[in-house]
Amino acid sequence: MPRALVISAPASGTGKTTLTLALARAFGDRGIAVQCFKSGPDYIDPAFHAAATGRVSVNIDSWAMPRETIDALVARGRDADLVLAEGSMGLFDGVAVPGRSGSGASADIAEMMGWPVLLVLDPAGQAQTAAAVAAGLRDFRPGVRIAGVVLNRVASPRHEDLIRRAMAGVNIPVLGALPRHAPIALPERHLGLVQAEELHRLNELIGEAARLVAERVDLDALLALAGNATGFAKLNPSDKGRITPPGQRIALARDAAFSFIYPHIIEGWRAAGAEIMPFSPLADEGPNGNADVAWLPGGYPELHAGRLAANDDFRNRLRVFSETRPVHGECGGYMVLGAGLVDKEGMRHAMTGLLGLETSFARRQMHLGYRKAELRSPMPGLPAGAQLRGHEFHYAIILVQPDAPLASVRDANGADVVETGSRRGNVTGTFFHLIAEDR
Repeated sequence: MPRALVISAPASGTGKTTLTLALARAFGDRGIAVQCFKSGPDYIDPAFHAAATGRVSVNIDSWAMPRETIDALVARGRDADLVLAEGSMGLFDGVAVPGRSGSGASADIAEMMGWPVLLVLDPAGQAQTAAAVAAGLRDFRPGVRIAGVVLNRVASPRHEDLIRRAMAGVNIPVLGALPRHAPIALPERHLGLVQAEELHRLNELIGEAARLVAERVDLDALLALAGNATGFAKLNPSDKGRITPPGQRIALARDAAFSFIYPHIIEGWRAAGAEIMPFSPLADEGPNGNADVAWLPGGYPELHAGRLAANDDFRNRLRVFSETRPVHGECGGYMVLGAGLVDKEGMRHAMTGLLGLETSFARRQMHLGYRKAELRSPMPGLPAGAQLRGHEFHYAIILVQPDAPLASVRDANGADVVETGSRRGNVTGTFFHLIAEDR
């Protein structure tokens, strides 16, 4: 059976992703097969995980997914030697109203799977208090076990010594300490980290981080504390939660502007017998004429709005396609299906015009959170009345949303949200990203 750890922290921004990548590569360099997962909704981190391990990483989400779906996704780690599940936000951070199998907190996954937690602590501006924080996390929720901590961004040897002594006093192992100015940080963007495929030196950066971690983290002790993940023996990878494909042959927009779709969604479509037919709007390509549905995921179309507006072949071919077959867009894809997009400089770019939606980044406003939707009318592969779970994360504001609403959408607490999505003829779109069907 593989060993397993959840890598979490008291808060966002402590270095969870960098440490996860460094550990994955450092153990891989030792010949240990590592399988990564990401707790919660996140498109970008799993791509970095895959770059570090050579294995596809998928999201596991206790708010959106029932236990059987989580088990089915986790089962892919049965043939690994070590599982590293990167958490999101702080260890116990989730929503107030539980979802399918929890609140969305990383602690849900740790307790559900019986995986111990490796805490990443950034002790800037504190010393012994870091031990109090770690002890508080250890004692907060029965069933969640803290294996130890790695200190990130330590100021000096004296600073490290103070914290180590305090941690010893509360019986929490310190497995390593990384210096404050270690040159292993990854660049960021407004929705999180820059996408993995955009970093030409990514492999080199991960290698540098792995070498630093191998020098300053006790990998043998960490592996011993991971313990055996005995629950894998009961998991069957064939028991996948069913995901309804939007069609038999799916023309899927895939490039730097359209990359936010969860691997488990694509795998679920393929498992149901669907064929994926990628095309690149940035390369001025339209959907394959043999496809029976076109799907435009989210991504960063606002960074490529001028280019998309100038790609007449893409726009014309998508318009012709939509006259006889369904087209759906999520978040960024939804914006591109609209009439226009205003970039952060205030310049309007004409989009495909298949929907009347107008959006703007000139005055940014964060829209973030889980979403539960009930379809008012059909969308590709799903009938009116279908219940869906997903999440929304963007900084665009709606200027105009004139078409018929696609769904009644509520947040995790049950409050209505104005981003209802739209429908016009064969074209549909939503601001929320689909994670799972609510059965």
